[in-house]
Amino acid sequence: MRAADALPPGPDPEDSGPLLEPGGLLDVLGVAAVVLDADGRIALWSPQAETLFGYTAAEALGRPAARILVDEEHLDLVLSLFTEVMASGEPWAGVFPVRHKDTGTRLAEFRNMRLEDKRGNVYALGLASERATLQRMERDLALSLRLFSQSPIGLAVMNTDLRYVMVNPALERINGIPAAEHLGHTVSEALPFLNGEAVESAMHEVLATGTPSLDTFTVGRTPADPETEHAWSVSLHRLEDPGQKRVIGLAVSVVDITEQHRAATAAARAQRRLAMIADATERIGTTLDLDRTARELADCLVPEFADIAAVDLLDSVLKFGSPARPPASGGGLVRAVAVASAAHPTFAERASEPAGRTSRYESNRLVAQCVRSGRPTLIAHVRQQDLARIGRDRDVSALLEEAGVHSYMAIPLRARGTVLGALTLARTRNPLPFDHDDLLLAGELAARAAVAIDNARGYQQQSHAALSLQRHLLPHRPVKPPGLDIAYRYQPATTAGEVGGDWFDVIRLAGERSALVVGDVMGSGINAAASMGQLRTATRTLAGLGLAPADVLTHLDRIAGELDETLATCVYAEYDPHTGRCRIATAGHLPPVLCRPDERPQLLSLPTGAPLGVGGVPFEAAEFALTDGDELLLYTDGLVEVREEDIGTRLATLLDLLDQPRRSLEETCDLLLTQLRRHGDPDDVAVLIARTHPLPPADGS
Repeated sequence: MRAADALPPGPDPEDSGPLLEPGGLLDVLGVAAVVLDADGRIALWSPQAETLFGYTAAEALGRPAARILVDEEHLDLVLSLFTEVMASGEPWAGVFPVRHKDTGTRLAEFRNMRLEDKRGNVYALGLASERATLQRMERDLALSLRLFSQSPIGLAVMNTDLRYVMVNPALERINGIPAAEHLGHTVSEALPFLNGEAVESAMHEVLATGTPSLDTFTVGRTPADPETEHAWSVSLHRLEDPGQKRVIGLAVSVVDITEQHRAATAAARAQRRLAMIADATERIGTTLDLDRTARELADCLVPEFADIAAVDLLDSVLKFGSPARPPASGGGLVRAVAVASAAHPTFAERASEPAGRTSRYESNRLVAQCVRSGRPTLIAHVRQQDLARIGRDRDVSALLEEAGVHSYMAIPLRARGTVLGALTLARTRNPLPFDHDDLLLAGELAARAAVAIDNARGYQQQSHAALSLQRHLLPHRPVKPPGLDIAYRYQPATTAGEVGGDWFDVIRLAGERSALVVGDVMGSGINAAASMGQLRTATRTLAGLGLAPADVLTHLDRIAGELDETLATCVYAEYDPHTGRCRIATAGHLPPVLCRPDERPQLLSLPTGAPLGVGGVPFEAAEFALTDGDELLLYTDGLVEVREEDIGTRLATLLDLLDQPRRSLEETCDLLLTQLRRHGDPDDVAVLIARTHPLPPADGS
């Protein structure tokens, strides 16, 4: 019912029982009832009459009403009106001044009518109320009805059973259904597009406590606009009888805040996107590790943006070749590098290739078309036929359907004009489909990750080349020198790209003497590996000339100075098994360790010397006597130097590891590397250990 049509109907007595609670409006009006006999004398006098006129019943009963209530100037008019009502039986209504016993004259509004009893006696019934009170109530009612009917805010009145009894035009427009379809119905019945149970629960709470519910946010889709999600702010107020404070219903106000909601949602979404880009900038590409960079991309997107994310790279990328797109007529070889799935823990294992395994992009797959064209693919609403082009085979397509994949994207990983692979994203638990803005965001993150992946690829390619060169230049099977058992290890840095500078060598000299060499070119990569190869070759050449250890280092210092600012440390030891004498010279290198049976290992005290390539610094050698069973350990700084510990502490740890019951040289090498090396150490390491033993008897002796 519209507000302009009528006031809400009263309750039906048949539905409400034999007795109904009275309303409070008459109490507010203070309607006085007075009954006059045919002579105009007061026969009945109500308590409200005493309040309105000031006379008690004892003072009023039996007296002429006109004489006590009307001034002389209005007396004749009132008497004539009384006579007319009594004679004609027609009611009369009007306003005239009446006397109050104590406070003077006031305006009262009257309704007068004739009464007749069964004996034919006639009486006059007068109903009166103060004019000012009536005018105030009229204004309030007129204002309420006008506001109700013309307010842009949706308004409704519900009875105590929470059924609509009044609905204004604004609420008709908001809910998208006419007022008639509201009246007599509950929220759940009239508005099934809302969460009626929650709304009615809040209504019952307000009705029971009287505490209003203000600006409750709710969303839904109306019959008038079923394709668009709307948002409303709903407030509830309990309605009470102003006289007796009796609960008579509930007032509902509804404000359509769809535009504000959309603006706030867009702002929040933009904020989340900025936060995601900032997070991705911080998280993706933290290392020059290609696999880790791909995992960082996938983990950054799940579950905030997508429920499933996979990163695949062209096989040629991982082979450090020039990336090649799949041919137009067929698929291409790819490797699964990273998969993240938040909603389905086993999905990645069942639906994706294991990391590192090579598979083929068939030409009809959406991801293959994405890589081939270099353009992203968006399937906002995945259909049954789309699943066959998303999964690599029927089984995976069935898994995708089982997981509830309903939206899908494939974005090429492009860096420096070259497609390296693809990022694929899917939503299952997130009900919203991917849209154009999502495609732009995913493209931005994929572009950042692709550059990081390409940087890692180039860095690892350089590392791979440096490591290959390093291993090629190091001795594959050092000769077995007379009077010495030897063991050695070379371990590249576990950080990509840091290999290149360490070397070791065992050189046979004239007279069954041997030279043991360990060196470390400062720097890393291919240049360091190449310099190492040149210095190792020069060392072997100089050693073959029979030069003393200090002289060998002097010549190496000059050669290093000619190798484009190359600096290197080196330790050179020459051992004669016939005399047991060992001469050692160092060029800025860490001291060797001497281990004698039944004695604590010791760091040899040697003239330190300057690194090779500094130039102009003399080198000196120290001589030591070695007996059968003595061990000499040469090593590079990668074995003992770490940032978080003092070098002295690390060298003490090295000595403690060596101060144990004798083991084989191979076991000693393994012990040192496992106990002193850590995952992620940024330097390579070379270890060379020799143990003396007697020479075999000469022939004929």
